[in-house]
Amino acid sequence: MSRERWGIVGGGMLGMTLALRLSEAGHDVTILESAPNCGGLASPWHLGDVVWDRHYHVTLYSDLALRALLEQLGLSEQMNWVTTRTGFYVDGRLLSFSNTLDFLRFPPLSLVQKARLAWTIIHASRIRDWKPLEQVTSLEWLRKHSGKKTVEKIWHPLLRAKLGVNAEKASASFIWAIIARMYAARRSGIKRELFGYMDGGYARTLDRFDEYLRERGVAIVTNARVTRVESGLDRGLTVVTADGTRLGFDRVITTLAAPLAARVCDGLSPVERDLMGGVEYQGIICASLLLDRPLASYYVTNITDTWVPFTGVIEMTALVDRATFGNRSLVYLPKYVPSNDPAFDLSDEEIEDSFVGALRRMYPDFDQNAVRAFRISRVKYVLPITTLGYSDRLPPIRTSVPGLYTVNSAHIVNGTLNVNETVELANRTAREVLADEVLRTTARVAS
Repeated sequence: MSRERWGIVGGGMLGMTLALRLSEAGHDVTILESAPNCGGLASPWHLGDVVWDRHYHVTLYSDLALRALLEQLGLSEQMNWVTTRTGFYVDGRLLSFSNTLDFLRFPPLSLVQKARLAWTIIHASRIRDWKPLEQVTSLEWLRKHSGKKTVEKIWHPLLRAKLGVNAEKASASFIWAIIARMYAARRSGIKRELFGYMDGGYARTLDRFDEYLRERGVAIVTNARVTRVESGLDRGLTVVTADGTRLGFDRVITTLAAPLAARVCDGLSPVERDLMGGVEYQGIICASLLLDRPLASYYVTNITDTWVPFTGVIEMTALVDRATFGNRSLVYLPKYVPSNDPAFDLSDEEIEDSFVGALRRMYPDFDQNAVRAFRISRVKYVLPITTLGYSDRLPPIRTSVPGLYTVNSAHIVNGTLNVNETVELANRTAREVLADEVLRTTARVAS
């Protein structure tokens, strides 16, 4: 296998892991990242005087691909593993949903409804062939197994919280993937899922990953927004950045969201552009708050009341020691919306007024004056919606342009968007493109 020059457009965890695997195969690799630092959705930012993750992230003990990467980076011993509690906000009440006793006491559901809910989760956790689930919507499948009332009280609000108006479109493979990840620990013999974090958050992981890649000879170019990828001379490819810089490569992999890749990549066929443009995405408006006091003792609070303007409450300091944040509480308030939702045009002040007002109603002891910092992240392309027959309409990773590949979160077909799935996708893609290169080399030799 010959040594080639590979360009990777996008320096998130997907692009960084791809760069690592390609460099391990003996290639010269360059990452082109538009931001000042690599990391993408996992990148950190300043919230008041604290530096922590821009979006909420947690590592599960069953996240084997991510844990293997952390081991390779020499970071696995720095992980902290804890158990957490889960809450539900239903009909104006905050309820615990953390153990079997909580489940049996859960007021919104009758005993029969609870039994059907438990059966649905157990049944889904045993399914191995997810492909048939792409032919029926999540709501249809859930009504069949959990019953109409349980869907109305629990499942539909949860789907609506994650997918908004697109909750009606998602196939049953979407809810199956969520349940499968939740039960991964139990399948591996662990009685209860452990949640992990690293002191310093993802900033420490990304700093070490950046350092490790550079030690291996990977070039990392930041503040380099790619505007075009075009065919070059000698069957190579040219990457053009916003400042007019032109870089030549033998192969290029873009990790941009499918609609963005369609705009940047020159020479794609009409069919490829249609497939990329046909991927429907959810975006996120995520508020980070630094508070003097905790809201509750739950890491995740699922919300079923439709009047609440955000789709969940993630209290990071139910997981991470509050001393990390100066004995204050770090809270995330995500709102998942379609990528073209008008909410993206709301001002920071409008979002803050709405979100803080909702917290006052949800938590009687909440004091608005205890908010020490409030900051908002907006990302339009985050989570692809796995609609009916989704995997049959995916854009291919290998494009019709020689040497050009596109891969992004849309290719996480039967999983949920998280860092572990992203690392797994990078590992699979690296194997695929390297096998493709071996076939090309063999064909050239044979000819």
